[in-house]
Amino acid sequence: MPRIVIVSPPFLSHARPLSVLAAALRTRGAEVFFACSQDFEGLALEAGVAFVPLVVTRNANTGVAESTQQDAAEAARLDEFLDATRHGAVETLMTQARHRRADMLADPDKVFDDLRSLDERLRPDWYVVDQLSYAVTLALHCLRLRYATFCPGHPTYVLSDQDSYFGVPYDWPGTLRPDRARLSELLDVARDNDRAFTSAFDAFAADRAPAAPRPGRAFALTSPDAVVYAYPPLPWLSARPEGPRHLFAGHAVGSVQPLDDHWQHTLRRLRDRAERIVLVALGTFLAARDDVLRAVVSGARTASRPTALIVAAGRRTDAVDAVADDLTVVVPSVPQQALLPHVDAMVHHGGGNSFTECLRSGVPALVLPFSSDQFAVARDAERADVGIVHDPNRLTDHQVGSALDLLGTTVGPEVKRWQETLNGLGPDHAATALLEVMAPPRGT
Repeated sequence: MPRIVIVSPPFLSHARPLSVLAAALRTRGAEVFFACSQDFEGLALEAGVAFVPLVVTRNANTGVAESTQQDAAEAARLDEFLDATRHGAVETLMTQARHRRADMLADPDKVFDDLRSLDERLRPDWYVVDQLSYAVTLALHCLRLRYATFCPGHPTYVLSDQDSYFGVPYDWPGTLRPDRARLSELLDVARDNDRAFTSAFDAFAADRAPAAPRPGRAFALTSPDAVVYAYPPLPWLSARPEGPRHLFAGHAVGSVQPLDDHWQHTLRRLRDRAERIVLVALGTFLAARDDVLRAVVSGARTASRPTALIVAAGRRTDAVDAVADDLTVVVPSVPQQALLPHVDAMVHHGGGNSFTECLRSGVPALVLPFSSDQFAVARDAERADVGIVHDPNRLTDHQVGSALDLLGTTVGPEVKRWQETLNGLGPDHAATALLEVMAPPRGT
């Protein structure tokens, strides 16, 4: 069986699903190494694979972005991003585009040299790399090393044609669709980024690997062999680019630890007092938007049935506690995958992990997208009739209460159908298919 190195960026929402894939590959006989920053060694231990320290970007998020140790420049950019989310979708996406060069192509020479050294030391048969780790993909391309691409979010992170641009949603939820002028502004910024990244990729390749093929369009550079999507194969998604095999895992949830006594007691207490329980979690970055968390808590009180809330508030627990009642549990973080089968609905930010985890557990959602691919994911939730989408910056009590009521009637039954669709998919399915695709041809 092969020796595989999985390279992950130092973001929990990316590293965790990659570690789950690592575990699935290991159980199928592969020798797997998990390469990430030191903070994520525990994920390798959980997956039962070897750990290799490797830093591929200056930015990081170990679980709660505001609590992660960052240098001053990265902390300032996080503050700028959070401020942009208060001004709407287009402003946020344009801010992210301006940040992208520092985030995604930080110190490509060091990444190239570190990967070359790692390859000389471990001699793996092939690699798995996160699609958003562009410096790693560029290095592997230039070193002419075999790799598979892992797409952690919406499938359109892998560009399908010349008219698609990284950072521009393929479609928008009805409540967040920008007007034509603002969309034109966003497209201009995305095109500029596309040209700048492509030029930087080409210059790097010409300098460090003149004999290697030109990398071409930067944001479209992926494995020529296989792309694994931690997402379901939704029928309306655009055709995937020709070349590699496209493997849809459906979700990236592995074995889930059972809830401890504390959480079991908490759920029993809430069930005794309320007719439904709603999990509220806006992801590791956006828990900082405590104004939105407070709006959800306030709005839940207007629902037609007594509704209990479990709220993941990061470092903002005090701010949310100030508006909480005895049906609201506010904590810094939650065991989301373990809790989902025990709740009736979720409020989330449109992250790919939250969306697919809800589908796997048959849980309908109120989706409040802020940034990145969340608008595309939210649109998919609308199209699949598994969620209701609202603008987090214009959220009213009535919208929250009404959405929570509708999730149990018009939306709830449909999400159960999608849950059945995902049966048989998951990381084990993806690992089996990936090993088959990446196996060397007979006779080699």
